[in-house]
Amino acid sequence: MTVGLSLILGAAGAVSETGPQPWMIKTTAPEIRAQALISAMTTEQKFQQLVGEAGQVPEIPECYGARHVPGVPELAIPTLRITNGPVGVGQNDCVPAEFADPSKPLSFLTTPHSAKATALPSAMAIAASFDPAVAAQFGDVLATESNNLALHVMEGPGVNLARNPTLGRNFEYFGEDPYLSGRMAVAEIKAIQSKGVIAMAKHLVANDQEVNRMTINEIIDDKTLHEIYLLPFEMSVKEGEVASVMCSYNTVNGSGMCANKHILTDVLRGQWGFEGYVQSDFYAVHDVTKTMLAGMDHEMPGMDFPAFGAITHWKPAALQKALDSREIKLSDIDTALLRRYTQMFKFGIFDRPLKQTPIDQKRNGDIARSMGEQGAVLLKNDKQLLPLSKSIKNIALIGKRTYVDTAVTGCCGGSSDVIPLYTVKPLQGMKNTLKALGSEASVNLVIVDNENSNLAEAVAAAAAADAVVIMAGTLAEEGQDRLGISLDAGDYINTTRQYINKNQTAMISAIAAAKPSKTVLVLKDNASALLPFLESIPAVLETWFPGQEDGNIVANLLFGVVNPSGKLPVTFPMNEGEWPANTPSQYPGVTINGKPTVSYSEGLNIGYRWYDTHKIQPRFPFGFGLSYTTFSLSNLKVSPLKSDGKQPIVVSLDVTNTGSVSGAEVPQVYVGMPAVLNQPPKRLIAFDKVVLAAGESKTVTIKIDPLASSHPLSTWNVATQKWLTTAGRYTLMVGNSSAALNLSQTITVDESLAE
Repeated sequence: MTVGLSLILGAAGAVSETGPQPWMIKTTAPEIRAQALISAMTTEQKFQQLVGEAGQVPEIPECYGARHVPGVPELAIPTLRITNGPVGVGQNDCVPAEFADPSKPLSFLTTPHSAKATALPSAMAIAASFDPAVAAQFGDVLATESNNLALHVMEGPGVNLARNPTLGRNFEYFGEDPYLSGRMAVAEIKAIQSKGVIAMAKHLVANDQEVNRMTINEIIDDKTLHEIYLLPFEMSVKEGEVASVMCSYNTVNGSGMCANKHILTDVLRGQWGFEGYVQSDFYAVHDVTKTMLAGMDHEMPGMDFPAFGAITHWKPAALQKALDSREIKLSDIDTALLRRYTQMFKFGIFDRPLKQTPIDQKRNGDIARSMGEQGAVLLKNDKQLLPLSKSIKNIALIGKRTYVDTAVTGCCGGSSDVIPLYTVKPLQGMKNTLKALGSEASVNLVIVDNENSNLAEAVAAAAAADAVVIMAGTLAEEGQDRLGISLDAGDYINTTRQYINKNQTAMISAIAAAKPSKTVLVLKDNASALLPFLESIPAVLETWFPGQEDGNIVANLLFGVVNPSGKLPVTFPMNEGEWPANTPSQYPGVTINGKPTVSYSEGLNIGYRWYDTHKIQPRFPFGFGLSYTTFSLSNLKVSPLKSDGKQPIVVSLDVTNTGSVSGAEVPQVYVGMPAVLNQPPKRLIAFDKVVLAAGESKTVTIKIDPLASSHPLSTWNVATQKWLTTAGRYTLMVGNSSAALNLSQTITVDESLAE
């Protein structure tokens, strides 16, 4: 074969008689490479590259999937492969041929036969660690396994907020506070992208409910939008340098998000300087012209779903029609491709072969276990019932099958599902830990059925045991919200179209009455849950969705192998409906002019800000979490703002472990803004996690940069479309939860320092 008549493809890319094609010269800047590639493409090739496709992956023929853009071999464009990642590498574009039906490409998105990966603790659990280093570990595993599976784009992190605790996808997000969400997202993004994988912050913006998610119009004032819902995205862009963003299904202030030019162009690229590309959520596109001109760059998934009216809009014929009618220009298409190709070149996607390698399940499983342990929150521990003694002779392990006889790795369907490499059930985890401790204790498992018809058996087992561990919780999934957060609401299972895990309150109450001083409740939750029986339970441990290491995580915490150190990333309400967005117009919405409409009339009062503003006592406040040891915080010192207003504020305090075992505490810094600004009473602006041996004391120093992307001392000025710092007195409050801020100091911002 004559080299000059063909292209030889390999790790080096396209090679001609005169050497590599211009876009395959690795020393050239990514944007220049992208421009050179686009100049060599035909219009038809450009059309094909704008959308995803379902089918066999050309470079990995043993994989079928619906999350890729087939490459163009003659131009050395590799197949771009995309995966989802809120709880691990899920829906990862690799269904084995024996389970793939090409006539049903949508099945590639929902099959239980997708390639296996490590099922990690939920994002809510990662947020509960209050430790960006844990979020970085999360990102490390996601990126490492993406590379193992030859995947290029990670659809995550999710940085939507827990506006309402019933949201079906709360477990995929980092809780109710925008600053905490942004801190965790930045750490995860940096870890993912450090390994050559593109991270994708999602879902821009205010994808805060699943009810009517495709059609809902959300009315959100501009100040609330910037200070609350856009803030973690802004941090992801400015500090995390995220390479891509996903536009969401919902409409905001009358404009569909994938066609919202104000958000995608004016804000994202104009105000924040975003240089990456925007991908649509699956089937979130509704036309060609508006979306492309608004600033969207890539449509997914690229296959029609007629039964649900979901179709691909950026098809060649539609694109050609828009060009012919001059609604769009070829330069608009080039811009969309340039943004994505620049990131693909930047992260080396053109320069490495698509080759799968084995996952190190031991290494990643150990990390998953550690993350789950650090994200667990000890809510109650009367008379130091926990940790349980290894000298206990027999333990009753009781609950509904979902929580007590499976590893909770997610729920019942949806794009975030992970097919785990292995799972550790609760009983096995208890046995593993007891064996490691040298204990001969026996564990009696009792599974209570859906209607509690065998509750008497469980009560008898509890009465006969030395200690009782009840497991209960609230599952959730994409596509629907929960009916409520009561443990009696039940978990809806899409595959069986029924509610399971009902009647948990009666089950818990009856079992606790049988062993009132020796009962521990372990919660596995989407977000918060109602606990009306709390007074009858001496110890409560929240573990969220622990992932495939469920059994080991919970057992290590219960027996003190690990000391709980998590803090709540969401407020636990006292009663049903006692939370923000609790009227029909706020959630789930009302019909206005034939369109489902939600009003964010609570404004800035989301999460703990709402409880503070309305002076409502929650069950457990945001930022709360106990330990098997005790801590004291003292000697607060706050440096004043420097004369140029650009130097960080330095907050220092002494943290002392006043107990008898090592543990970790999280000093949290909140700020109360000047009264003239009419802000909620406080907002979280900083935190730090410190590990201390028994009796040890450390001086913790926290720097707060007034010019940071989180805008700690600023508010959004709608008139100027800028963040502004107002002159006045600011109160810095420090403690170990939003309701326990025993240290405070006031600083003054004068006119010369205000923006």
